[in-house]
Amino acid sequence: MDIQTLYLVVPLAPLFGAIAAGLFGKWLGRTWSHRITIAMVGLSFYAAIQIFRSVMDGHLFDGPVYTWLTSGGTSFYVGFLIDRLTATMMLVVTSVSLMVHIYTIGYMKEDPGYQRFFSYISLFTFSMLMLVMANNFMQLFFGWEAVGLVSYLLIGFWFTRPTAIYANLKAFLVNRVGDFGFLLGIGLVLMVFGSLNYADVFANVVSHADDVAPIAGMHVNLLTAICILLFIGAMGKSAQFPLHVWLPDSMEGPTPISALIHAATMVTAGIFMVARMSPMFELSETALSFVMIIGAITALFMGFLGIIQNDIKRVIAYSTLSQLGYMTVALGASAYSVAIFHLMTHAFFKALLFLGAGSVIMGMHHDQDIRNMGGLRKYMKITWITSLIGSLALIGTPFFSGFYSKDSIIEAVEYSHTPGHSIAYVAVLAGVFVTAFYSFRMYFLVFHGEERFGKAHDAHHEVAHTKHDDHAVHADGDHDEHHVEEEDHDHHHGLAPGEKPHESPWVVTLPLILLAIPSAFIGYFAVEPMLFGGYFKDAIFIAEHHEALAEMHEEFHGAFAMAFHSFLSLPFLLAASGVASAWFFYMKRPDIPAAIQKRFQWIYTLLDNKYYFDRFNDWFFAGGARGASTFLGRYGDKVLIDGLLVNGSAKMVGKISGIVRHFQSGYIYHYAFTMITGVFVLLTIRNWFE
Repeated sequence: MDIQTLYLVVPLAPLFGAIAAGLFGKWLGRTWSHRITIAMVGLSFYAAIQIFRSVMDGHLFDGPVYTWLTSGGTSFYVGFLIDRLTATMMLVVTSVSLMVHIYTIGYMKEDPGYQRFFSYISLFTFSMLMLVMANNFMQLFFGWEAVGLVSYLLIGFWFTRPTAIYANLKAFLVNRVGDFGFLLGIGLVLMVFGSLNYADVFANVVSHADDVAPIAGMHVNLLTAICILLFIGAMGKSAQFPLHVWLPDSMEGPTPISALIHAATMVTAGIFMVARMSPMFELSETALSFVMIIGAITALFMGFLGIIQNDIKRVIAYSTLSQLGYMTVALGASAYSVAIFHLMTHAFFKALLFLGAGSVIMGMHHDQDIRNMGGLRKYMKITWITSLIGSLALIGTPFFSGFYSKDSIIEAVEYSHTPGHSIAYVAVLAGVFVTAFYSFRMYFLVFHGEERFGKAHDAHHEVAHTKHDDHAVHADGDHDEHHVEEEDHDHHHGLAPGEKPHESPWVVTLPLILLAIPSAFIGYFAVEPMLFGGYFKDAIFIAEHHEALAEMHEEFHGAFAMAFHSFLSLPFLLAASGVASAWFFYMKRPDIPAAIQKRFQWIYTLLDNKYYFDRFNDWFFAGGARGASTFLGRYGDKVLIDGLLVNGSAKMVGKISGIVRHFQSGYIYHYAFTMITGVFVLLTIRNWFE
């Protein structure tokens, strides 16, 4: 099979699997549906490996595959750009997707929507691959919208649950806000450059660097406007402040979705897009500063929210938000390769943590409250050790993959000269302690300490879930979860009294083991070539005056030395302090967190309400939309349109006709008088104007 055929195989194989399971799943049955979809994603992964090898040998590709239409001299076509950035993303997407597909066999085995689920996740894989392989903005937008659509279907997979429907609508609407900015940015690209092809745009970007928008009384640099509008799209897709609100609620979808969409692929689309657009962002200091500040806010303040969560998936969800903030900060520091490096390492260890959480949820009979767990290490050894590896990678433990990428981000921000870098540096440093604290709070409460499961299950479960922060926040802000009939693949939640947890089947534990390997080691082997070996030299452009990576290169003396010397560094001390604090507070003195919560109740309330973003959005945007529609319905529709224009015009015609009909009497002398009057008026007008 020649290499260009493999380019087509990578996205089309998952599409074939999605069509087979989606349209013919009823006839294929469960077993053949998952066999076909897994085989197709496996084929896509194999093709991605072969393409990666050819790219490493210097075989790049940039060209059209299929012309869709030509309008006004602009061609809209499907095309592929195959370089090292694309090849890396293809490997990440297909490998994590393959693990999730295998895992799903065990996790969704009792679900009536089994075939539909496999169809959706294969369709998502196709959409993401089309996005990362695009060589033009039109195809990028197609993939961008397609992953948004499939995420809507997956978050609301259990569509009989009101909470799931609320969550997927929220995700869809918030992403529409970001996508509107993204579309405006693409429109400006077409207006300024006259092309949607990456190569054409990047080749001419320097000549348009000083273009100013033709707006009276304003001086707006067009390139800055394009970059910020494109980044607003990334803020929605990659869940950056203030468009982050959809991601925690998206945990309503099945756990494999959390691993696939909200850890490894869809939420990283924005990071990939900004890295791909580096030739444009490098010419706008304002845009880079904007990116960095948004990332810093997300990295720190979303981490704070992870501290108080009790739902195991939501802790990891807020961790994802925080880590996406780290990647965004790296983009703002012009360390695009570091951002992609962290994207790759994060994809593995965060997918591992989500799938590990899913394994715990299965072992706990779908109870997700970490307050009902404890001591699971004894019963779920594989899940325990793999979750520990994922947690150590997440907090940046030396020699683990997350350490190399996370430490590199902190260094890049330190060496950066982008306006706002000082604030960002403080935020990412503080975020190290926060990440370690909430990660190991969850780890200790789940796997160590007292066994809290199976004790007066019904009453305890009711209380625990009534207290849950926002599992079922409806438009009016009410918490309503314990009234919801959850019709998913299990009809009861939590272990019965005396019942013990159990390790998950091999189709669940095998992906955990396979994801744990890169989570532990890939950073050690990839840090030097990806960051300092010119790995992305043909794919990412960095301006000469942005020297953060060059300065980091001077300080770098190998992966081993980097890890060894970090044991005395501030980030390591902060991470160790976070772990020690979590152990002390939740293993030795659990009374202290309760006392702190009582003492600083207002801070806890602020965090529990997620800084009141949801409440504000419900009141201002949702409430404002409802208020505006009520006003327009009452006054615009009834008074203005119906009352004045429709009924008013009819009444006016009626009144005029009532007056005119008096002249239609049937008497000849009335008509003669009218004619004489008319002639008199016409003559008067004529003489007046002469």
